[in-house]
Amino acid sequence: MDHKKVAERVIKDVGRDNIIAGAHCATRLRLVLKDDSKVDQKALDNDPDVKGTFKTNGQYQVIIGPGDVNDVYDEFIKITGLKELSTEDLKKVAENGKKKNPVMDFIKLLSDIFVPIIPALVAGGLLMALNNFLTSPGLFGPKAIVQMVPSIAGLSSMIQIMSAAPFIFMPILVGMSAAKRFGANQFLGATIGMIMTTPNLGGAAKFWDIFGLHVAQTNYQYQVIPVLVAVWILSILEKKFHKWLPSAVDFTFTPLLAIMITGFLTFTIIGPVFKGVSDAITDAIVWLYNTTGAFGMGVFGLSYSAIVTTGLHQSFPAVETQLLAQFAQGRGAGDFIFVTACMANVAQGAATFAVYFLTKNEKMKGLASSSGVSALLGITEPALFGVNLKYKFPFFSALIGSGIAAAFAGFMHVTAAALGSAGLLGFLSIYPKTIPMWVVSVAISFVASFAITYIYGKGHLKEEVAEQDVPVQDATDYAEETQEDEKLGKEELSLKDEVIYSPVDGKPESLTKVNDQVFSAKLMGDGAAVVPTDNTIYSPVSGTITIAYETKHAYGIKSDDGAEVLIHIGLDTVNLKGEHFESFVKQGQRVEKGDKLGTADIEALKKAGYDTTVMVVITNTADYASVSRITDAGDKHGDDLIAVTAHEK
Repeated sequence: MDHKKVAERVIKDVGRDNIIAGAHCATRLRLVLKDDSKVDQKALDNDPDVKGTFKTNGQYQVIIGPGDVNDVYDEFIKITGLKELSTEDLKKVAENGKKKNPVMDFIKLLSDIFVPIIPALVAGGLLMALNNFLTSPGLFGPKAIVQMVPSIAGLSSMIQIMSAAPFIFMPILVGMSAAKRFGANQFLGATIGMIMTTPNLGGAAKFWDIFGLHVAQTNYQYQVIPVLVAVWILSILEKKFHKWLPSAVDFTFTPLLAIMITGFLTFTIIGPVFKGVSDAITDAIVWLYNTTGAFGMGVFGLSYSAIVTTGLHQSFPAVETQLLAQFAQGRGAGDFIFVTACMANVAQGAATFAVYFLTKNEKMKGLASSSGVSALLGITEPALFGVNLKYKFPFFSALIGSGIAAAFAGFMHVTAAALGSAGLLGFLSIYPKTIPMWVVSVAISFVASFAITYIYGKGHLKEEVAEQDVPVQDATDYAEETQEDEKLGKEELSLKDEVIYSPVDGKPESLTKVNDQVFSAKLMGDGAAVVPTDNTIYSPVSGTITIAYETKHAYGIKSDDGAEVLIHIGLDTVNLKGEHFESFVKQGQRVEKGDKLGTADIEALKKAGYDTTVMVVITNTADYASVSRITDAGDKHGDDLIAVTAHEK
């Protein structure tokens, strides 16, 4: 790569006079521009040295790749004469003059609280769906399975109790998660939830007589909003008491006073008021669904993916938990939001596959195939931001397909009894009696979206989408790139099949789940992610350190068998400038598999508000026949994580 030429092309394509400031991280240039609409997007998309672009938080980010991005940035600074900035400085520049969005802040708050407890609700919901499957008559005959096979009655009863528990005691789950988000002690948050759901409460008909004040002994099982408000009050009181009380008595009296005052306020004011608010919101949503029916579902399906692009969908779990809790009590129709999400995600996946068949651009084909599968399984961000929004018409075609399918699902009264993967595996969460119509709805979503995208793309935008995107080059450039390709070809011959090991103790995850478009869309290459449980980072291969950043948050290693491995610790941790990190290696150093590369204080990173996920990416993925995550990988460093397969000789 000619770093100077790449910098010149990027500057030309974004507009020299359009650049306000620039910085870089481990993989990309981060630019603040005056007007994003002035960017020559097609030129950047066609640039062979640019792996992708996207916009976020006021920054226009150009993905170059580890190692090269440093040199490109240096040339960028020389040419533009701009001042070198850190990513944190650039963030301040991007935010300068921009107003805070309280709605988005509130949605982010809800997301931070509810996303961690979703696995418990998924487990309870799926158990509920299984119990419905066993006890619903008419599925396999006039009688329910439990009636036809009485010997499983006990198992069905046990499953029913297990399925109800997460919803009955939801205030405990919400209390613990909310306390963490509000900066309070998590166990005090859980205690508030326990107080609100204890079986010793007599119910709304019974009262405590407190100095002549009659306080209802209401049980707040299944509730969400009251406990959110109660724990917020708890967090304020706890912080105040920590500040006011001397250290000698702080440990004892802060929990006591915070719990006692919050508990009293909960039963006298917070609970009665916000239980009414919660019930009103849920009843209004159910009324809207029952009143608008298929039309309302169709409109929701038509707009769902557009809502996802804004991030507003992060607030939906708060609503869905209420719908599912009501359904668990035998009230309401179930979760129709999940059904709509399934239709929308499948539609975006289908549109992405249509692009795969339309385009001749091999780079786009690879992205479309992988992100299409991801969307069908419920993760749409790679498809949305990497493919469909890039060409626009696939995105809108999918909206139409999703709207048609959601309307049909609404007409057939398809609802979910649980949360889960909102894609092809979503049938596991659907109320058993409506599974057949759910399957038909999904088929409609896929076929309609694929057909509309393909027909429109073939007939109207054939040149824009279907042609091979090759940038115009002069003879000298072509000769230089041919020589580089020949070198790469020689290197590719030496590539071998190998296994990349996990660099850290922790839970392996799909790269598509990472909350960063560059990694989730696999723009840097395929690989895997690990949610770390330990501070030490180990080498996943034997080879040579090609990158060792001063910020100590990322490493690049060229393995002996040819794999180029990027290990990126956390998201946006480059902002810390090395704080909470320690590195034991330097560029050019030889390492063996299992050698310590460095450490990261995971708890300190979490307290500082950073996502600590460790990304392991094979940046030369295109040189291999396949790169795939090993799905049954263990949770210890040194366990198999990624399998790379070389092309046959």
